[in-house]
Amino acid sequence: MPAFGVSVTIENKPGIADPEGSTILNDLVLRGGSSPVSDVRTAKVLRFTVEAGDGDGAEAEVRRLCDELRVYNPLVSRATYRVTGPGGGPDPGP
Repeated sequence: MPAFGVSVTIENKPGIADPEGSTILNDLVLRGGSSPVSDVRTAKVLRFTVEAGDGDGAEAEVRRLCDELRVYNPLVSRATYRVTGPGGGPDPGP
């Protein structure tokens, strides 16, 4: 069975505070004075390698795991899924 990479990006929903993003914006981006950047939002990425018959099956398995194991809180966060492969392994970047 082929292996697929599935990347899960978890980020706060719009309107939910992102203290880490605010810190990056205020302490790093804006510290120097003027900047065209007005907002920074952070996220975390989980990368899975899944053996499945096809990409849809790989994504479904990762969705099931994330839901069952409560990898993120759906009340405040959202998850997006991206499949790569077969044979490619986890996606190396955003």
